[in-house]
Amino acid sequence: MDCGLWADDCVKITKLMTPQEQLKIFKENTVDLISEADLLKKLERGKPLRIKYGADPSAPDLHLGHTVPLRKLKALQELGHTIVFLIGDFTARIGDPSHRSETRKPLTAEEIKKNAETYQAQVFRILDKNKNVEVVYNSKWLDALKPTDFLALTSKYTVARILERDDFKKRYDDKQPITILEFLYPLMQGYDSVALKADVELGGTDQKFNLLVGRELQRDYGQEPQVVMTLPIIEGLDGKQKMSKSLSNHIALNDQPEEMFGKVMSIPDPLIGKYFQYLTDAKISAKDIEAKPRDAKARLARDIISIYYGKDAAQKASDQFDQVFKNKELPDEIEEVKIAKDKLQNGKIDIVNLLKEAGLVASKNEGRRLVEQGGVKVNKSKVESPESSFALDPAVIVQCGKRKFARVSLK
Repeated sequence: MDCGLWADDCVKITKLMTPQEQLKIFKENTVDLISEADLLKKLERGKPLRIKYGADPSAPDLHLGHTVPLRKLKALQELGHTIVFLIGDFTARIGDPSHRSETRKPLTAEEIKKNAETYQAQVFRILDKNKNVEVVYNSKWLDALKPTDFLALTSKYTVARILERDDFKKRYDDKQPITILEFLYPLMQGYDSVALKADVELGGTDQKFNLLVGRELQRDYGQEPQVVMTLPIIEGLDGKQKMSKSLSNHIALNDQPEEMFGKVMSIPDPLIGKYFQYLTDAKISAKDIEAKPRDAKARLARDIISIYYGKDAAQKASDQFDQVFKNKELPDEIEEVKIAKDKLQNGKIDIVNLLKEAGLVASKNEGRRLVEQGGVKVNKSKVESPESSFALDPAVIVQCGKRKFARVSLK
């Protein structure tokens, strides 16, 4: 069946597309699609699908790792499907145990509310807030569950099934504690799909188990099971672990252009192609990356910044980076250091404490001596006095002697 235009009571797509043509867009850059046959069947009905994506407000900032599914959602939104962005204010109280080696400390209600307030503004830098999109909070239905409803939900899954999760199994085998609360997380996320009557749920590959729980629970509650789509996990600046604020290896969506540019330039070369593929619309060959990795990273940084700040801001950040690094022959890759806000006074930190906190000197006395000897620079300018102080937003480049460098910013 050719979907043509949606039914009169539904959103109309911008151009005629067959289900098979839409399927191709759905499949692009996905890792898992469970199942393709189910998705094609849903598309052949010729109506917009409800596509769910959830994020727990466990931190105030979204980062570029989050933009992988968000950019996918944008493409599906353009097809006319309804995007349901779920803010997990209830499930954030538990904390997603995915790939955790230890029990996560639950967030307070105040922390969750504060973080959630920042999410919508960041999400709508990618999604069109005026076009077939819903923003929902899962506390709406999870808070309303009666004890009998909750007990009925817990009866849908066995401990043995929950322990099939790799992270739970490993922790159990290693005799690491797992709380009953953590066992409930996949059920809560799965029940979200029941409450929303989701047709499709999108998530990272680390969410596959949870997404499949939603598929099974929908079947148990008499609904048509959702299609599960997973997308790759993007490694952070260290090139090893997934991008995460808690690991301080992330590029925040709210980072200023100069900060964002410097961070992109610091990524290991093997990540360049992956970042191009999943974080931009640009194309680049492996040959071009291999021939001139620094130029490829600079182009990548400009492309990413252009998406969120525009081409002028991207070029300005590029010029500033060249002025500080290339023209001054500073290293391309500099260690990223984060300093807590409580180390600042009146929004600034004095240079001696800055050197010590950044790990550039062994003691404050050494730091003071180096400053007095003229051996310390901040943003290529010599620091004249040990009493000098600096703000860390945006980040500053600190040079200690000839070979020690750090890019220092706030946590």
